[in-house]
Amino acid sequence: MTTTTAVSAAPSQQQVFKVALASIIGSVIEQYDFLVTGVIAATVWGGVYFKLPGLAAVAAAIAVYGLGIVIRPVGAFIFGNIADRRGRRDAMVYALLLMGVSTLLIGLTPSYDSIGVTAPILLIVFRLLQGISFGAEFGTAATWVVEQAARSKYRAFWGAWVGFAIPIGLLLGFGSVILVRSLMSPASYAAWGWRIFFFVGFAVAIVGIVIRMRTSDSFVFERFKSATETLSSPAAQVWKEMPLRILRTSLVNAMFGGAFFLSFVFGTGYMKAVGFTGTQAETIGLIAAASMFVFMLIGSYLADTINRRSILLVAAVVFFIWAIPYFYLINTGNFWLAVLADVIGFGFVFGFGYGAIPTFYTENFPTRFRASGASAGYQISQVYGGGLIPIIAGLILHAYGIHRAYLYIGLLVMVYAVAAILAIAATPETKGVDLEA
Repeated sequence: MTTTTAVSAAPSQQQVFKVALASIIGSVIEQYDFLVTGVIAATVWGGVYFKLPGLAAVAAAIAVYGLGIVIRPVGAFIFGNIADRRGRRDAMVYALLLMGVSTLLIGLTPSYDSIGVTAPILLIVFRLLQGISFGAEFGTAATWVVEQAARSKYRAFWGAWVGFAIPIGLLLGFGSVILVRSLMSPASYAAWGWRIFFFVGFAVAIVGIVIRMRTSDSFVFERFKSATETLSSPAAQVWKEMPLRILRTSLVNAMFGGAFFLSFVFGTGYMKAVGFTGTQAETIGLIAAASMFVFMLIGSYLADTINRRSILLVAAVVFFIWAIPYFYLINTGNFWLAVLADVIGFGFVFGFGYGAIPTFYTENFPTRFRASGASAGYQISQVYGGGLIPIIAGLILHAYGIHRAYLYIGLLVMVYAVAAILAIAATPETKGVDLEA
């Protein structure tokens, strides 16, 4: 499309669907790669890449995994600039390419026994590249889809497609790990079997890249670019003009990031410490992930029919109320009570809230730096929310033991919930805002 008239035409529902499909396919691949990496880091990397005693090797491996979270805002900045200058689709193609290549390189990295200290150094470099690519995904993908659906009555629903990648990625990631482990001996799995996931991740990423390259950019951005000169550095400009909005929106997602990593990083280990087997803990996580998908559909429908803020407030209030009962139910050691804890504390809170989150971020920033603003707010929250909560929770558990720690961890979670509630209350409602203005 080259004329202003052409790019101004609102896309059909089929065209919106194509962009939503392209976004979710790439996002599922990235979620799969990132989540599988977390599982492998916690269970395999310690013995393969670090010549340290016992838990020290595991801690080192998990720290390398954590670097991929800390580096995400860098990816948000880099790819936000690309998205707001060249286009949302181009940024998504480049991000998925970087994710695929870095994932392949992790799978190819020799062990410590083969090349010595060079092995963990290479692992760190490739992990940082993986984290940078992941920092680009959510904010830009949400911008791409929601802008394409700018004139639709179901903007939150289409935006939620980006969020659908999370439960789908969880199910594929955990399911594939369980399957592969069941098909080979522990020795074979530790020696080479774990690398299969990274080769598969690379191959599927190539498919995702092809699909994204065959999809058009959002009509809102094409219309904007045809009428206005793009900013030279949109990722820096949004911080100059809207720093408080970035920080306020980040507080909302910090709670959801905390819910995610508390359940799937710290929570799984906590269940094992209470007495659940590894298989039971993973099964509980899979059930919660499946329920999250259902609640996400409900949340997106209500975000379109009611508004965004109400959905987010409900999720935050439930998270606040459920914080301590969540741990109490897990502490019982009863499988079904633990399922209930995870379905409400994670499946509902995260799923229901994420029915509104993609549109919430996208609608809070203008077109000229929308991808940069959405990515910045979303990804910095992952550092002090999702990345910090499990670390603090682990220290509390070590200091107070299983039977007392959950009270303090629950209080920590409640602080994040209160911060989110205040941030939501201070943010104007965006339902119906003109994304083409």
